[in-house]
Amino acid sequence: MDTFLIKALQLILALAMLVIIHEFGHFLFARIFGVRVEKFYIFFDPWLELFKWKPKRYVGGLGKTKKLKSCPPDSSDNSDNSDNSSIPSSKKKSSFWGDTEYGLGWLPLGGYCKISGMIDESMDTEQMKKPVQSWEFRSKPAWQRLLIMIAGVLFNFLLAIIIYAGIVYATGEKYVPFQEAKLGMLYSGEARKAGFHNGDIPLMADGETLNVAEDARMKMIQAKTVSVLRGNDTVDIRIPDKFIFRLEEEAKSDTAAVNFMTYRIPTRVIQVVPGEGASKAGIEPGDEIIAIDSVPTPSLDIFHQALKGHENQTVDFTVLRRQGASADTLTLAVPLSASSKMGVGLELDPSAFFKAEEKRYSLFASVPRGIKMGTDKLVTYAKSMKMVFTKEGAKSIGGFGSIGSIFPESWDWIAFWNIAAFLSVALAFMNILPIPALDGGHVMFLIYEVVTVRKPSQKFMEWAQMIGMGLLILLLLYANGMDIVRFFK
Repeated sequence: MDTFLIKALQLILALAMLVIIHEFGHFLFARIFGVRVEKFYIFFDPWLELFKWKPKRYVGGLGKTKKLKSCPPDSSDNSDNSDNSSIPSSKKKSSFWGDTEYGLGWLPLGGYCKISGMIDESMDTEQMKKPVQSWEFRSKPAWQRLLIMIAGVLFNFLLAIIIYAGIVYATGEKYVPFQEAKLGMLYSGEARKAGFHNGDIPLMADGETLNVAEDARMKMIQAKTVSVLRGNDTVDIRIPDKFIFRLEEEAKSDTAAVNFMTYRIPTRVIQVVPGEGASKAGIEPGDEIIAIDSVPTPSLDIFHQALKGHENQTVDFTVLRRQGASADTLTLAVPLSASSKMGVGLELDPSAFFKAEEKRYSLFASVPRGIKMGTDKLVTYAKSMKMVFTKEGAKSIGGFGSIGSIFPESWDWIAFWNIAAFLSVALAFMNILPIPALDGGHVMFLIYEVVTVRKPSQKFMEWAQMIGMGLLILLLLYANGMDIVRFFK
């Protein structure tokens, strides 16, 4: 299957799942407090929907509606409007699920719950002109409305925790602690410009002890000072301003071999291609290449550097061949190709060389670990948001193309769930920002109401919603426009 299609499917599946969970949070709390939810849609449905269904009433799609036979004769539902707010509340039969129209829109930019008696993206101002009903959002106490609005963000964060807990429960965690990385770490060009040296072992970021590379990377990038062990000395490195953007630009280049840092490992052959130079020279799987033309190659990065300049040459390789408890050192003449290739596969897993820690989690132990992982991701994401308000940060904003690019080219469920959990954290954070039209905007006005005991006027809420929606549309156009610009660069 085409890699673009695989990435697109993963993106759509992840977004659909996150939207359902987010909107279900609003739906559930609204129904708990007796507020009617008129619509529950995955993706948006301007002008028409792909599918819609209201229990025992109607089913339809592409703008058409077919009433079900069980539809009651006095129902006010029709193909144009499922709102039956004109029926006196005393004659309405409340149903937890049945009062809502469920549907699938065609515009995959999010989703929504249309909650009765609320100024939201539907901009149903006509409903707001009618007398207040007991089952409307606006009739409920401020604390209940506040919980309804927070619920979507809360459910996204809880989803991330559940996913992270599920991953560690299913796979556990395996990593090489920094203190076990005997050759230290390998750093990118921008990292070395900042003061890191290949072989440095990270110790602390702003005084916080570092131990695991996956967790340490972002902490180091966002820190003011990183302490490393260089030989027998502890060295403090001042992280330059906008360092994260330098790394981002570096990562986009075709010449970037390392994304900030990775483990420095020996050169071990795990596969030999028949008929190629290594096979002809007698190199075997398990051999470690420790020198090229008598130049020591203690690590893979030095090995790659030593290969340069030997195109179409036969070169003496010194290899270490282990057989049980003993080891022999051999010198083998290896013919290289025009691109200095010799037909081998090399070991890239640090745990194959250094002592790794592996931790398995019980079902109950996975929960606190999931909470810790979700919280760490949220804090890291929140810290990174301050960079968006810089010139470089504005240029780095991306839309659906950028989000889709982070998914793997082949389907990997663990990678998919990791990315989905991170996107769920990001969605929770973005939605709680105090911007009108987002959940955080509604929360901001509700907190104002709780503190001042005064409701913002309906006209003010309408204008705030329109301005907020306008800003979000502009941001959406800008973000996806930047993706298009990058594509043609």
